[in-house]
Amino acid sequence: QVQLVESGGGLVQAGGSLRLSCAASGSISTFTVMGWYRQPPGKERELVAVILSGGYTSYVDSVKGRFSISRDNAANTVYLQMNSLKPEDTAVYYCKAKKLLEEYWGQGTQVTVSS
Repeated sequence: QVQLVESGGGLVQAGGSLRLSCAASGSISTFTVMGWYRQPPGKERELVAVILSGGYTSYVDSVKGRFSISRDNAANTVYLQMNSLKPEDTAVYYCKAKKLLEEYWGQGTQVTVSS
């Protein structure tokens, strides 16, 4: 069982930056996929970015060029660097870890971008 704890959310003005962290209670090196999801108010949860164990990354079109996902296996942490934030980025951001049939979610961290 692995626990994921997100941090780094908060209130920021449009155009600002935040870095989210997802700290795992155990090793993340065996997780093939680590990802960040978000759920805007009144909407469905959506995938934002993923990073595979080999370092491949993928992003939803709306954040390409602004967000960057990275993982530090030694620190058991995944990061999401968010730049040029927009009000439409406002959401609860969740971290997810997946390998084979195992899947874990964090509790989420709120990101609010004011215009």
